[in-house]
Amino acid sequence: MRDGLEEDATEPRKAKLVYPFEVAPEQGTGEAVEVAPGVLWLRQPLGGSLQFINVWAIADGEGWAIVDTGVQTKETSQAWRAAFAGALGGKPITRVICTHLHPDHVGLAGWIVRKFQCRLWMTRLEYFQCRMLVADTGREAPEDGVLFFKAAGWDEDAIENYKARFGGFGKAIYALPDSYRRLSDGEDFQIGDHIWRVVTGQGHSPDHACLWCPALGLLISGDQVLPRISSNVSVFPTEPDADPLSDWLRSLAKVKATVPDSVLVLPAHNDPFHGLHARIDHLINGHERGLDRLQGKLKEPKRAIDVFGALFARPIGPDLLGMATGEALAHLNCLIGRAAVRKETDAEGVAWYGAVEALETTV
Repeated sequence: MRDGLEEDATEPRKAKLVYPFEVAPEQGTGEAVEVAPGVLWLRQPLGGSLQFINVWAIADGEGWAIVDTGVQTKETSQAWRAAFAGALGGKPITRVICTHLHPDHVGLAGWIVRKFQCRLWMTRLEYFQCRMLVADTGREAPEDGVLFFKAAGWDEDAIENYKARFGGFGKAIYALPDSYRRLSDGEDFQIGDHIWRVVTGQGHSPDHACLWCPALGLLISGDQVLPRISSNVSVFPTEPDADPLSDWLRSLAKVKATVPDSVLVLPAHNDPFHGLHARIDHLINGHERGLDRLQGKLKEPKRAIDVFGALFARPIGPDLLGMATGEALAHLNCLIGRAAVRKETDAEGVAWYGAVEALETTV
């Protein structure tokens, strides 16, 4: 799974993807690799298990349009300065396009648009939810969040850790601009000499924007389709009854139906690849297998924290507890939506999940 929860090694072997580039740009150096005429691939440092994020520069008249930015750190801003002077040749940035609200994608957008007096482009839900989450910086953890994680089965130590860490989202994001240009699903717009189409998806984030250029045969996929890891799909305290996994599965099917298999996929993590449709099939099938395993474990009622073994190949420690809980709840809520699982809450406020008995069919 995404952000350190790797895909289960016991799953059937993936369809073979093709990685056409033998050399990748060195992260943080300002170096770039041209993946198509006027489209540059750069890498910005992240640290942690992911190490880097891929960002993209697209020739746009006398300057460059940038897609995604990396987090707000001294190392990332230094890497961008090296890129401005190096691979981007001192030309101005004409706009900053962010696929979605996560700090590794939008973290330095505010800094770049102010530096170059250009516009931030995002979908509406991503922009406003990002501003909402940034506004939590410095707040105490809300009671709704405490109750949410208690319901999942967290103990007092885990709850105290949640309280201590709450409000950290905005620390990795430079202040967003107070205006933006909205991207909409299906919209066509021009960057330089070519038309790009917005293809949105839900589940990983509220309204993630992929960018497809038919003329160049490219899909900038952000976190919607990654070649070696699966994007995190989680339920959060702000919407405890949400079903993001169903949204995610529908979005993957939508991308497959919209974008041809022949494109070169430019993902936010790992390397550019060919094999979009095979990868989408593998992602969908992997989640469906996970749902089947999970349902099989629920013959006796269990809490969210009791089902990690059905979904993840590695042990879940305190550092991954929040992410694993969110993903487990996404799978549980999906099964509830399919009428395959029921949820009951005990007197202590803890939620228990069990498989629904099959109903006899009467004629």
